[in-house]
Amino acid sequence: MQRRDFIRFAGAAAATSSIAGPLHAQASFPSQPIKLLLAFAAGGSTDAMFRVMADNASPLFGQTVIVEAKPGGGGTMAGQLLLQAKPDGYTLAQLPISVFRLPYTQKITWNPVTEFSYVIGITGYSFGIAVPADSPIKTWADLVAWAKANPGKLTYATSGIYTTPHLTMEDISHRLGIEMNHIPYKGMAEIIPAILGGQVMAVADSIGFGPHVVSGKLRLLCTWGATRAKKFPDAPTLTELGVPIVQNSPYGLVGPKGMDPAVVKKLHDTFKRAIEMNNHIEVMGRYDQELLYMSPEQYRKFAEDTMAREKVVIERLKATGKVT
Repeated sequence: MQRRDFIRFAGAAAATSSIAGPLHAQASFPSQPIKLLLAFAAGGSTDAMFRVMADNASPLFGQTVIVEAKPGGGGTMAGQLLLQAKPDGYTLAQLPISVFRLPYTQKITWNPVTEFSYVIGITGYSFGIAVPADSPIKTWADLVAWAKANPGKLTYATSGIYTTPHLTMEDISHRLGIEMNHIPYKGMAEIIPAILGGQVMAVADSIGFGPHVVSGKLRLLCTWGATRAKKFPDAPTLTELGVPIVQNSPYGLVGPKGMDPAVVKKLHDTFKRAIEMNNHIEVMGRYDQELLYMSPEQYRKFAEDTMAREKVVIERLKATGKVT
């Protein structure tokens, strides 16, 4: 073979190899179980949905999809553990938006937007504000009027400092020119006795308090979604009340930085089928959640926008001395 022919042959072989590589990766993946790191404790609403999604996806992959709960750090532990994982597609994690607050609440050396391979956006949470049924505050207008007449005296509970409910309430307060007193708790297990026992005047959190609204112990003043909650159609949204905020804290699946695009596509396409199955839609409905699908490109753009928005709110809070 002459040198010119050899070079032409080598070039063609290299080109064929570069095409075959991703195709082979997609065809052979997965060859072992896939692990999903859950950002919150087992037994909750997110755990229930993840397990249905995993069960749906397992036969589609031909491999078991395993869910491992990694709670901690306000939902950031799973994402941080992913930083040490191999970018081979076999370890993925739920990524709550609390991860995008880390640069503004802690000293970290990595960028939450750029350190992950975005796979798919799945859903978000349903939030709202409720008061005891015997409270003199009957409507959202009552709450705002009371807060304006009594600056800093209206107490409200959330599941913690820097959580989505806390930052959203601070954003609401800023927009309306009112001041409320934030009382952080560790979760709904602590919040419910506090609100029912009169230790706080209101609760602002995910609608884990919904059963107490249904039983008549709490009154739901508003919800934070783009549309009214299906279970509570009488409760207006913030936007209906003149507060231009939609907050559903979307989350999805991400992998380590540097994953093969063909593997990302295989993961995306398979999990998209899994989350669109009727049993997954049904379990989301139990918790007043709906699909908030995002492609890998949309999910990454969402991450960039969220990180910029969270910075504004947190820096404003720090400037007022409300947090350190």
